[in-house]
Amino acid sequence: MNNPNKYFSYDLVHVCKKTGARAGVLHTPHGDIPTPIFMPVGTNSAVKTLTKADIERTDAKIILANSYHLHLKADSEIIKKFGGIHSWMNWHKPVLTDSGGFQIFSLADLRKIDDEGVSFRNPLDGSTHFISPEVSMQIQENIGADIIMAFDVCSPYPCTYDEAKKAMEQTHRWLERCFKAHQNPRQALFPIVQGAFFDDLRRESAKVISSYDAVGYAIGGVSVGEPKELKDHFTELTAPLLPENKPRYLMGVGTPIDLLDGIKFGVDMFDCVLPTRNARHGSFFTKEGKKNIKNAQFKEDAKPLDENCDCYACKNHSRAYIRHLFRCNESTALTLMSIHNISFLLNFVKSARNAILNDEFDVFYEQHKTL
Repeated sequence: MNNPNKYFSYDLVHVCKKTGARAGVLHTPHGDIPTPIFMPVGTNSAVKTLTKADIERTDAKIILANSYHLHLKADSEIIKKFGGIHSWMNWHKPVLTDSGGFQIFSLADLRKIDDEGVSFRNPLDGSTHFISPEVSMQIQENIGADIIMAFDVCSPYPCTYDEAKKAMEQTHRWLERCFKAHQNPRQALFPIVQGAFFDDLRRESAKVISSYDAVGYAIGGVSVGEPKELKDHFTELTAPLLPENKPRYLMGVGTPIDLLDGIKFGVDMFDCVLPTRNARHGSFFTKEGKKNIKNAQFKEDAKPLDENCDCYACKNHSRAYIRHLFRCNESTALTLMSIHNISFLLNFVKSARNAILNDEFDVFYEQHKTL
């Protein structure tokens, strides 16, 4: 296994004395990432409806792309020929790619898992494919993201104990193969905790993945349809079991309250498609909670989407104008609301970080827990 600390390091800058919430900095070859951080999702190497300039306006420090979709739709070898995803996108800040394990898990009847890997049919054209830990590492090396994820098996909710244990043990066997196949020291490979919704399995998985000297560690297998109470319980259980001096990444989480709770439990990194998905459905974040631009109350509303926000959309346009665009099916409405929703979450975690540095995260939490 390559030395993971040659091009990457993590500074745990401060732990809130009242709550244990963490503020840090993850150093990568393409820039520093202050934590806690929210990562906008650009599944197909683009954040939906946004240009590179739009993303830069949000002050995103890192974005996420999906190796499964890029492999099937773009061909990772083509991205490699363009010099990797940073040149491909003309985006020169950090990028994270997930391994495709979750997407393959969601294929249900279209895939077959065995010890060697996963055989599946592409739901778009019916073509057959095979991904193993080694293939996943090669795909992600071709893409060239700074942070890459181990190939894992995600359990559904609900599932039996035996199903969860089998998936976890497969994840652990594949993890060893991922690290053996991992070749590029300029890419940090994050292992993923699995174990579904069973305390002892989560503890066992956290212990196993923590035995690898990785740059950071992820908590997977949540946001798969479980109640929020379960998500919170297993985040609170799992995060402290991971190395204190490394970043902790909670996968697929992005509502303001989930970010708050994750930070409270000691998580440093988050990603979710929620801000752009919400925008496409007319929803936008505000300090009073989520609102919908389709509502008639905004027909003559001259206020910005959120009066405390200084994003491009809020500085330049009213709720009434954006509502008009949305009702006319103008794609500009989706762009403006996506810019705002991403900016809102990025400013939200930035404010949370400042509260942590001032040992006031408990106050910040109470002020924002109703969002």
